[in-house]
Amino acid sequence: MSETITTSRYLAIDFFRGLTIALMIVVNTPGDWEHVFAPLRHAEWHGCTLADWVFPFFLYIVGVSGWFSFEKYHQKLSPALARKILRRAGLIFLIGVALNAYPFVHTNWPELRIMGVMQRIGLAYGLAAFLCLSLNKKQLVIACGLLLAGYWAVLWLGCAGDSYSIETNLVRQIDLALLGAAHLNHGISIPFESEGLLSTLPAVVTVVIGYLTSGLIADKKKNKQSPVSDLLKYGLALTATGLAWGAIFPIIKLLWTSSFVLYTSGLAMIFLAFCIWALDVRGWQTIARPFLVFGANPLFAYVLSSVAARSMLPIKYTDPAGRTRNAIYWIYEKMFYPVAGAELGSLLFALSFTAVIWLVCRELWRRKIFVKI
Repeated sequence: MSETITTSRYLAIDFFRGLTIALMIVVNTPGDWEHVFAPLRHAEWHGCTLADWVFPFFLYIVGVSGWFSFEKYHQKLSPALARKILRRAGLIFLIGVALNAYPFVHTNWPELRIMGVMQRIGLAYGLAAFLCLSLNKKQLVIACGLLLAGYWAVLWLGCAGDSYSIETNLVRQIDLALLGAAHLNHGISIPFESEGLLSTLPAVVTVVIGYLTSGLIADKKKNKQSPVSDLLKYGLALTATGLAWGAIFPIIKLLWTSSFVLYTSGLAMIFLAFCIWALDVRGWQTIARPFLVFGANPLFAYVLSSVAARSMLPIKYTDPAGRTRNAIYWIYEKMFYPVAGAELGSLLFALSFTAVIWLVCRELWRRKIFVKI
């Protein structure tokens, strides 16, 4: 599912993808993690914030892009296309593992984290691509329903304790058994993989819903106004269903629960409808242009931002209070905190960092260089 789509189809798609990447970078690189505005913080467990929308929105737009990417193959799987999908999915996964190991100096290889954001993108893209190219629309809808219902049943029945607690959920138990505690994410209270193996299955549905969305758009490609009302209708239905399901199957991003899939996919569909109406129907395109830079090289922008941020982490110093800090905090403390205070200064650092990544991507865009993975 290619990241680059010609804007002659729908400018809204490139804008959506670029905005999502920009938000992903902003959310991932505050100046100080202790001072972040609430909407830009991920929910600790239950619930969903603006920050929690970003990753599912990106997977959704991967699916949307997939329809157009596979048009030249007539939406049919072939041996050559299967090899291409496997190669691309594998490469994205390996890049994610390399990012976990970067900067490769003093890397604790026995405790290297295996999974991550890029790894989930690779797996979800690959599995979704095979599903979308092997099944018709009706079969895809049924498959999505079975995956989401099956995931709910497996989590509920496959756990001796609280099915939805961070300690005892089945997602964690499988990751502990297959990957080992040392190779999980240690960024929260206990070893827990936020991009776990089992929880990648409902993430596949997020991609497939995006693919089905493009199918709906393509059916009405002669009039760009036509799909807007349908996208709003289906988006509202998915969002409402996700919220209702969340009463008994909680909305939890870290488990990528089925209710979370429907809720965030519905919101993504509503937002895409608004983007199509604003950009492709009304022609309000000025605001979109800066985000096309990220939209043209989304995975490159994400990888570059990760490498740039991780390059600053090993640069350490001790502050007057005796706490060990890194270069990111030094820049925030010296340049942004004195001007804007804690939370706003932290956000301004994130925005400035994103702007630097944008400048690099703009140069690629200006030279018509598109890094395809």
